[in-house]
Amino acid sequence: MEHIRLGLKENWRQFTLLVIINGFVGGMVGLERSILPKIAEQEFEIAAKTAILSFIVVFGIVKALTNYYTGVLANRFGRKKLLIAGWVAGLPIPFMLMFAPDWNWVIAANILLGINQGLAWSSTVVMKIDLVGEKQRGFAMGLNEFAGYLSLALVAFITGWIAGEYGLRPYPFYTGIVLVGLGLLASIFLVKDTRHHVDREKLTSTLPALRNVFWDTTWRDKNLGSVTQAGLINNLNDGMAWGLLPILLAGKGFTLGEIGLVTAVYPAVWGLGQLITGAMADRFCKKNMLYLGMFLQSLALFFLVMAHTLNHFIFLSSLLGWGTALVYPTFLATVAENTNPEDRAKSIGIFRLWRDLGYAIGAMLTGIVADLVNINMSILLIGTLTFASGCILLFRMKCRTVIRSEIS
Repeated sequence: MEHIRLGLKENWRQFTLLVIINGFVGGMVGLERSILPKIAEQEFEIAAKTAILSFIVVFGIVKALTNYYTGVLANRFGRKKLLIAGWVAGLPIPFMLMFAPDWNWVIAANILLGINQGLAWSSTVVMKIDLVGEKQRGFAMGLNEFAGYLSLALVAFITGWIAGEYGLRPYPFYTGIVLVGLGLLASIFLVKDTRHHVDREKLTSTLPALRNVFWDTTWRDKNLGSVTQAGLINNLNDGMAWGLLPILLAGKGFTLGEIGLVTAVYPAVWGLGQLITGAMADRFCKKNMLYLGMFLQSLALFFLVMAHTLNHFIFLSSLLGWGTALVYPTFLATVAENTNPEDRAKSIGIFRLWRDLGYAIGAMLTGIVADLVNINMSILLIGTLTFASGCILLFRMKCRTVIRSEIS
């Protein structure tokens, strides 16, 4: 135990490796980001928004549940084994999307994608927090999410460009074969488990154990509960952007290349911005960063319904990305800050359970409203919910240091 040291500098090799692997994980979602709604309309002749967004509903539910069980099982089986299992689940995905004869194959691929993301992304999050200890969690999460979402943006742009030049299938999905192959091999042969780092931190941690990890993380603890509801709403509006933004842009006459550009700007700014905001979360009050980020997202969504030109959409997409960059690494740093090392993996899993259910809820809600009314009303509804979530953070959460006070 004496040779185990905590810190980014002390563990930079493993940390860097995990950042790269999480880039591969994020890229797997980018495969679908700009072109799957177009495939639904053109190749499978699906017109209803609710039906098109069904792949996001399935993905969100499966990823959320997998997040939860990753947190529950992390201490029992080890982080590395769960990471490898996530990549094994991802192996068939690019081939299923390439050769899917009907929409049910796409749904099945997104079940596997949810398992892949829940196991692999959650494992890399927990392992990085294990490695760095208390001092640089925000920066660590900023680097983690930067890698994942910048890769998502790059792959979304690349697949959109390839689809515009060479067709919707199969060429855009060749990228996925490279991602899953590299991710699996690196996880098997290069990654080391971080359980001993958890044991090392337990020797010095003064945080008390949570009374009930599930309910405290879900709502009862004022800081953890506030973060959890905001995570759900954040991914609710991300699910809307994923599913409806390409349809909205196509309806306004934009090309596949332009749609790929707009849909890539949002996660690109989100990813790059976290290099700054992650470090900020280690220095500034996390509550202030969180509610300001949610308010910025709601502002972007409210103005989105009035946008017409490509420049308008690029600007608002970047504004939405900056709002998300403020909150995303701060969410995870706040959960880690408010939990005992032994509770941490489970609490992060519970937070990510609720957060990623936002994908499913957002896709269902916006799809139903878009079919019954229109897409603009869906966007306004999500903007209103995002603003309300920011108000909960503003009035319920408290600025905390590393030491968590008791639940009130």
